[in-house]
Amino acid sequence: MAGKRRGRPLVQAGPPEGCKPASLSPRLGAEFFQQPCVALAKALLGQVLVRRLPDGTELRGRIVETEAYLGGDDAASHSSGGRQTARNTAMFMAPGTLYVYQIYGIYFCMNISSQGEGAAVLLRSLEPLQGLDAMRQLRLAQRKGPAQPPKDWQLCNGPSKLCQALAVDKSFDQQDLASQLAMWLERGPELPAEEALVCTTRIGISGEWAQKPLRFYIRGNKCVSVANKRAELATSGLGDEHGS
Repeated sequence: MAGKRRGRPLVQAGPPEGCKPASLSPRLGAEFFQQPCVALAKALLGQVLVRRLPDGTELRGRIVETEAYLGGDDAASHSSGGRQTARNTAMFMAPGTLYVYQIYGIYFCMNISSQGEGAAVLLRSLEPLQGLDAMRQLRLAQRKGPAQPPKDWQLCNGPSKLCQALAVDKSFDQQDLASQLAMWLERGPELPAEEALVCTTRIGISGEWAQKPLRFYIRGNKCVSVANKRAELATSGLGDEHGS
């Protein structure tokens, strides 16, 4: 099904004057996002998401959990049936476009568009690597009343939590992650092997698409939002059977 692609929007303003720009050498470019949705959801695992705050502070987190939303007949996708609305425009834009939407009128979730009409990958969890104190303050600022500071592994273990920890809001919607100056992807120093990936069902999905294995995470990582022990057991012996 051929859909109309929209051009990439202008990127947000760069870092404040006097701040050194981050090195772009390890940055993943537009070609990285030119993958089918499921392939991109897996390829994102182990990559490092970087958020540069207005004061120049850089926050880094390793992507450890994703969910694929295929568009088209995928009833759980915001682009289900190919319907294009003002809310989900980013899902129909070029691969690598950020799709940020709000839930419950309070929280945000961040997705990255892929190949495929209306397809995108939800970022579910990060393993915090740099700027943990700033992440913690950003998380606490979103809470009402006194609250215990989240532990390191709790900072980004959920799609809304990671948006809070990285100060991501609707202003990032329709931004190009390949050229965005306030947020980008860097190649992870150590990418997980295929046998380290767990493929399981998505969370909070109902209907016929509830059992589709479209959620992916790194086995044994404490920062994953919800581990599926049954899925882990089903694949844990694959390597042993082949003598590895």
